[in-house]
Amino acid sequence: MPSDAAITLPTPVIKLPTELGALDSDAFSGSVAHQKKAHRVIPGGAHTYAKGDDQMPEAAPLVVERGLGCRVWDVDGNSFVEYGMGLRAVTLGHAEPRVTAAAMRALEGGTNFTRPAAVELRAAEAFLGLIDGAEMVKFCKDGSNATTAAAKLARAATGRDKIALCASHPFLSQDDWFIGATPMDAGIPQAVKDLTVRFPYGDASALEALFALHPDEIACVIMEPARGVEDATHYLLEVQRICREHGAVLVFDEMLTGFRWHLKGAQHLYGVTPDLSTFGKAMANGFSVSALAGRRDLMERGGLHTEYERVFLLSGTHGAETHGLAAAIETMRIYAEEDVVGTLYRQGARLRDGVNQHINRLGLSKQFAVLGRDCNLVFATRDADGLPSQPFRTLFLQELIRRGILAPSFVVSAAHDNDAIDQTIESVGEALEVYRDALDGDVNQFLSGRPVKPVFRRYV
Repeated sequence: MPSDAAITLPTPVIKLPTELGALDSDAFSGSVAHQKKAHRVIPGGAHTYAKGDDQMPEAAPLVVERGLGCRVWDVDGNSFVEYGMGLRAVTLGHAEPRVTAAAMRALEGGTNFTRPAAVELRAAEAFLGLIDGAEMVKFCKDGSNATTAAAKLARAATGRDKIALCASHPFLSQDDWFIGATPMDAGIPQAVKDLTVRFPYGDASALEALFALHPDEIACVIMEPARGVEDATHYLLEVQRICREHGAVLVFDEMLTGFRWHLKGAQHLYGVTPDLSTFGKAMANGFSVSALAGRRDLMERGGLHTEYERVFLLSGTHGAETHGLAAAIETMRIYAEEDVVGTLYRQGARLRDGVNQHINRLGLSKQFAVLGRDCNLVFATRDADGLPSQPFRTLFLQELIRRGILAPSFVVSAAHDNDAIDQTIESVGEALEVYRDALDGDVNQFLSGRPVKPVFRRYV
C-alpha cells in the first residue's frame, strides 16, 4: 500500500480569466460547450440543484476540472479561489493529501463486501468519541437519508405521524416530508404534505402554539441548531423542554454546524443534547459520508436488540464503503489534532473584516452585508431600496468571477490562507465599486445574461 508520501499532487498552474471583459469572451467556451451536452443527458445539467447553471451568471457556467487546497480549475484552465467548497463539505481543502492517502489505502483493500468491514467499527468509535450524548451511530451517504431515518425513528417511537420542521432553515432533506413544504412540491401527494407542519426559528411560543394546534400528533421537531451569530442556548433549551413536555423527539440537523461551529457540534457549543442528530458534509472532507446518531433506546429500534417493532432504518448497498469511512476517520483525526475549527473562525473573521472595510468605504451598508458566524459566512445583496435582489447577487457573482473568485457564499476552509483571503478582499472591493455604480442606474445593463434564480421555485 502506498505511503502518504507516495501521493503526488498536480502542480498548480494559475490562469485567471484573461481580462475584466472575460465573461463576454471565449474564456468559458469549454464550460459552455460542456453544459450544452450535459443538459441533453442530465436534468438541469447537474446532479445537485445548488450546482445548477441557474445559480451562476449565465455566461460563466464554470465546469470544474479539478481542485487543490482552496482553488479550483475549470475545463478552460481558469483558476479561482473557491468559497462554499463543495456546498460546505470540504473544510480541509480540496485533495487534502492525508485524507486522500487514507482513502486510497482503503481502496486498495476493496470497497464493499458481503459482511461488515472492520473500518465500520473504527469509524463508529471515532465518531461517538466526539459527539456528547450519542450512544449509537449509523452511517449513510447523504444528509437526506440521515434526516429521513431520524423522522422514521421518531414516528415509530411515538406512534405519531406529523413532523414539525423549522421553516427558517432552507434545506433539511430531498425527501417528500421536506420538499412537500417548499414551492417545488410537484409529484408529492397532498396527504404527505399534510403531515409536515412548520415553525419559525427563535420563537419558542410559536412552537408551543404548534403543539397546541396538533395535540398528540407531532412525532418530532427537526431543525438546525443555529445558523447565525446569536447565542442559541436559551432558545434551544426551550425547544428541548417543549419536546419533552409533549413527548416528541428532538432532532438536530448538524450537516452545516457539525465540525464547523465546534468539533463536537453546535449541540456541545450550546449545551443542549438532542435525542437524535445528523452529521455529514465536513466529517469526511467531501467524501460521501453522513451519520445518524443518538440515544440507544431510539437507535436500537433499527437493530437486533429491541423489544419493539423493528424499524427499517438505514440499509444501503454503499452505506459503509471503506474508502469513505477511512476518509472520515482521518478527517476527524486532523480536526482533533490541528484546531481546524479555530482556523475556520480566524480566516472567516479576516475575510469579514476586510469586506466590511470596503462596504463602509463605499457607503453600501444598506445594500450589501456579510452575515453569519465567522466559520460560515454568507452575504446579502440588496437593491437601492434595501430589498433583496437576485440581479444584484448576479452582478456581484459576475464581477468576482471576472477577478478569479468563485463565491456563492463566503464560507471558508482551513486551506484559505492569508494570501487567498487578501486576494478575495481586494477583488470584493473592486466588485463592490461596480455594484455601487449599478445602484445609480439599471442593474440589468451591467449583467452578461439573465439573473440567477432561487432553487425552490414552481416553474423555470
